[in-house]
Order: sequence, then C-alpha cells, then structure tokens
Amino acid sequence: MAFRTLIFGVLISCFHSHFADAAVDRRQIVQSFNPYRTASSNSTPLQVGNGNFAFGADVTGLQTFLPYNILSTWDWHNSSLPSSPGQTSPADFTGLDWWTHGRLVNYDQPNPAEVDISQWMIGNPQRMNLGRIGLYFGDRNVSESNLSDKSQYLDLFTGTIVSGFTLGGSKVEVQTFADPESTTVGIEINSPLVSSGELGVFFDYPYMTDANKFEAPFVGVFNATANHTTSLQHRGHQARIQHDLGSSTYFTTISWNTDARVSGPLPLSHRYVIQPVAGSSNQLSLTSSYHFNPTPETAPYYSPKGQGTNINTNLSSMKAASSAWWETYWNSGAFVAIKNNSSSDASELQRRIILSQYLLAVNEAGFDPPQESGLTNNGWYGKFHAEMFLWHLGHWGRWGKWSLLSRAIPGVYDRFLPSSIQRAQLQGYAGARWGKESDPTGRSAPGEINSFLIWQQPHPMVFAEYEYRASPSNTTLQKWDHILSEAAEFMVSYAFWNQSTGVYDLGPPMYPVSENTDPNVTQNPAFELAYWRLGLGIASEWQRRQGKPVPEAWTHVADHLAALPVQNDSYVIYEGIEGMWDNTTYDEDHPSMLGIYGWLPPTPGLNLTIMQNTRDLVYETWNFTYSYGWDFPLLAMNAARLGDAEQAVAWLLDDNFQFDDAGYAIGGSRVPTPYFPGSASLLWAVAMLAGGWDGAEGGHWPAGWEVEAEGFSPAL
Repeated sequence: MAFRTLIFGVLISCFHSHFADAAVDRRQIVQSFNPYRTASSNSTPLQVGNGNFAFGADVTGLQTFLPYNILSTWDWHNSSLPSSPGQTSPADFTGLDWWTHGRLVNYDQPNPAEVDISQWMIGNPQRMNLGRIGLYFGDRNVSESNLSDKSQYLDLFTGTIVSGFTLGGSKVEVQTFADPESTTVGIEINSPLVSSGELGVFFDYPYMTDANKFEAPFVGVFNATANHTTSLQHRGHQARIQHDLGSSTYFTTISWNTDARVSGPLPLSHRYVIQPVAGSSNQLSLTSSYHFNPTPETAPYYSPKGQGTNINTNLSSMKAASSAWWETYWNSGAFVAIKNNSSSDASELQRRIILSQYLLAVNEAGFDPPQESGLTNNGWYGKFHAEMFLWHLGHWGRWGKWSLLSRAIPGVYDRFLPSSIQRAQLQGYAGARWGKESDPTGRSAPGEINSFLIWQQPHPMVFAEYEYRASPSNTTLQKWDHILSEAAEFMVSYAFWNQSTGVYDLGPPMYPVSENTDPNVTQNPAFELAYWRLGLGIASEWQRRQGKPVPEAWTHVADHLAALPVQNDSYVIYEGIEGMWDNTTYDEDHPSMLGIYGWLPPTPGLNLTIMQNTRDLVYETWNFTYSYGWDFPLLAMNAARLGDAEQAVAWLLDDNFQFDDAGYAIGGSRVPTPYFPGSASLLWAVAMLAGGWDGAEGGHWPAGWEVEAEGFSPAL
C-alpha cells in the first residue's frame, strides 16, 4: 500500500550535516544569547523554573516592584458555586442538544437557561498564583526609579538570574534559581544593607477569582484581603505560612541562613516579612517551597502524587542541582548551530531557537500539558487545550528530549481516557472523544468551539509514531495500543456514511482548525480529512506491528473518506464554502489548508499542483497582520516541503511573528503575551529544516547558510 510505504518508510536515527566533524560548543552558543536588562519589563519577567513550576522576576531578581507570578501545574482553585436555584452543582449543568445527522446529540455548551452554572464550569477551576516574593526596605518608600546601576542577566546554561543595583550608595546583588525536583525557589542576597538590618524579604498572597478569562501579565488580586486568610508558624530559621481560599489550602515553607525577625501579616494585607537583625552577615540566603501537603512526601515530583508535596530547604544543593540539570539539558538531545553567517536573519533565528528552548523547559515540561502562556500568566483561566498538545509538546520528541515529553505524554491520555470514553458514549459514539479546554481531571469547559472541534483526535497517533521511530519496541507498542485503539474507534464512529455520495463525511456540526465558520454547514474540512487519513493509517499500522488484524471498519472509513475539498483548482477550508478567497471572514485565521502538506506528510488524494495553487492564493490574499503564533511555522513547513527553504526561514522571521528581548513569543492583538505555541512550533519547524522528512532527509536551509545540526531525525 503506497500510503503505508510513504508514512512508515526507512527510519534514520539521526542526521548530521557535513560540519559535524567539529564538535559544537553548545555552552558558548547558548550563553551568547543570555537576556540582559537594565529595567523591568512591563509585560514579561525573566523566569526560573523546572517545567512544573516557574518564578517570574522583575529587575531586582524577585517581584519587588512588579507582581509577576509564581505558577505551578498542581495548584488549582474553585470559586464558590452559584446559589441560583437549580444551578448549585455541576450535576445541574445539562448542556445543549444539536441535530447531528438526523439525531439529537448533547454537547457541553453554555445553556441560556443555566447561565450561572454554565459560567461557573467555564471559569473553574482556575490556576492559582502561589504568591509574590520581593525585597523589603522597611519604612523607606523605594520605587524602581530610586535604584541606580541596574543590571540583570539570565544565565541560560545554569538557569540562574543574576541581578544587581545600587540603593543609597549600597550595592545589592540577588541570585535566583529553581529546584529541579520541587516547587522551590532559591534566593541569595548580598549587600551591606542586609547586615545593617535595612533589607529583608517579603512574602505576599493574592486572592483568586473566576472573573477574568485572561490574567496577564499579573495573576490574582492582592487587595481583596478579607476574602481569604493566611497564618504563620515560626521556629528558628524556618517558617511556614498557610494560605486558605475557600476550600483550597496550600503552604509555603521558608528556610533562611541568618538571625532574622519574622513578622506579619502587615496591616490590611497578607504580607509577611523576614528581616535580618543588624550585625548579621551581608548575605541572606533562603529557600521558599510551595506545597499542598502540610508535610513533605517522597513521591517523585513528576508524577500525579508528587506534585505539590516535595520541599527543599538546602540552598547549596539546590543551586548545584539547578546548574547540573541545565547543563545536562543543553548537552543532550538535538542542537542547531547556525555558523559563519553575516546575515542578521541567521543570528535572530539562532536567538529565537535558544531562548525558546529555555522558556519551554521552564514553562512547558510538566506533568500536565501547558496552557497557552505556560507558567508565565493565565489565559482561559489557566486551562490547557487538547488541540494544542502536539504543538506544545511534540517538539520535545523531535529534538530528542524524550524524558521531558514523557512527563506528560502519554500519561495525560491515559488519565483522560475514561472521561473521553464516557463523553463519546453519551453522544452515541464508540471509542474516546478527547475534550478541548481541559483541567487536570480531563473535564472540558463548556463552549461551542470546545465541543465541536475535532482536530485533536488524531494527535495520539502522531505522538506514538514518533516515539516508535525513536524506540521501535514492543514496550512502545503496548504503551500506546489502548490509547490509539480508542481514539481510532471514535474517529471511525464519528465519520458519517453518506449514502447519496458513497463516502464518509466529517461533520456537521463542527468547527475546523480555523474556528471561523458556521458549524451547521461545515463539512469535510481539508485539514481534518487529511489528518483523519493519517491517524487511521498509523493506528492500522500499529495493529499490524503487533500481529493483530486491522478492524475492517478502520480500513473502510480510511479508504472511503470524502475527497479533499477543491474549488477552482485550490484547496479550501471545507466542502461547499462560498467565496472563501473573497471573504475577509476566512482570510484572518489559521491557513489550515497548507498544513496538509507541511506539518502533515502527504496523504492519499493530495495533489501537489493544487497545493501549489493554494499556497499562491494564501500568499496573495491572507491578512497576515492578523495571524499569530503557530501560523508562521505552519507556513514555514509548507514552504520547506514545497522546496523553498528561503521562504521557510522568512516565515519564521516574519515581521508579524515577533519575539521579545527575553525570547517570549508575542501574542499580538489576538492573545496575550507570551503565546507559547509560537515558540514550540518554531522548534518543530526548525527540526524539520535540520532533519528533513521521509524521502528528503537532511538539512533544508537557504543557500549559503552554514548550519551544523546534531541529533535530528526526519519528520513523517
């Protein structure tokens, strides 16, 4: 079968360019892009973290003047349930029924008769901001403008923020780093102001609400003091602060090195202060661990039982562990060194690659898939989106960092499988229907788009196939088999046999990737059809690899899916769409048609001439000023497969695809900054340029570029 040969071709374990004889000095390249600031940014912090936890800092190395966030994968909060009669429990939510191919199907969508409980389920739970840590200047009224000689850099190779400034003639230096194995930040402060008793550290706690879908750049409310409580226990050089918000409780364990007074909360606040006594050392060293169990446990941090349970009070070991973790991170897996290029484009692409790798390790390497803004701030109440799992996390496998990918994948699919099977059964389908906007339990927030989107369904097949290429074993096959089988069963069950046309249709009702069409008429969208074919092809091959028969229904659906929709020799968003190329409604969102030959490999029925025509029309008509995030890497991968490496790189550096001084992908007018699918998809596209793809293995770079690529394998 040609499709089988195309997708499951010869495995090439890694690719090295002709420069690979000379070892790449990874440390030198990485540290040459250390971010440097002389003032706080009003939109993004510098961060330290470990993928499950991140601490954002202003120019002081803490959160002294700007309340940047301390976010984790484990700390969630539910606001009080509504008191409206008949709407006091999630069980009271009934959703809405839609006609779906001649039958009524119930979807989790806000019900106008149940406004309060519908909105509660959309806004809950919210990801909590664990608190704020800043420098305390006593009774002095100090602002950032009072500081001189401000200097700050982030050492990417050790995961350490080094900050310095002068206040009233006295120098202050702060080092900030994170423990790789707990939700702990380590802080070292050196200054004569410490020994004189004029400089300490404060700890503050915000109130969380479900009022705001987006909270950026700051999460929580620090002036709603009466709505929550905190309490202090103190003994020797250690304190524990308990924070209670309704039914949510968590703790902060703080440990420090010198004699100090502990006080708080300060009036009308939840702010506590640790202030060294006069005559102590110039150095104040402390650790601050956040946890939901009163006592620490020994469960592995990157496991369901380990998150939010571990603490670390040993600063020196933590600092060494942080440095060692980051050195291992940079020296393992794949790497790209763009060499001897005078082009500013080459330098900027290298900068984006390095800074994206750092920020994704801090924000998007946890036990759960990340939200769109990682652990920097909150969007969509801090929830994560299943259709983004592959964008957010797939690059870890493409860059050979399988240990980071395995923290969340396939575990999240295992955990969500029972609720996904239940969702499908309640709607009259077989298999597992993955939700969209999810919390850690797998419950998908009510929403029309949330309940009608389907392109997340084949993601497990792609994750699994890349893992099998890296580790072709029975262990890999068995690990994924039940997930792929249930996913395929839903995909087959969802496809509707159209007796009049003799093909299987996808939708309606549904939303395609672009989320900008009428769900009642959206049928057979181009990307979803191609992805259905790819997913079912992988699932079928999975059965053959295990010596199992392929279910007849899988083959029948795959072989009889509707053809890719074509109008005037170009692919269009969905079958029957009217005036697509002349309607501004359709040219301002994800150009998904190009994804069927770029991010995805070619699938049966793809016509390259029609694809080239489609590319030309997208380039001619699309409003790229409204595009954002992964649109540009998607365009780059399409250009690469079509043989235009120059254009591929140009898309990765497009004026509408911006990264700030610290490497955060800017959200633009559509979503807040950062928008990490932009960062992660950039790395996916670079992996494709570095390793090629089946049938075109090797590097695909603009003419004259000297690129040394280590450890990449071809894409599908």
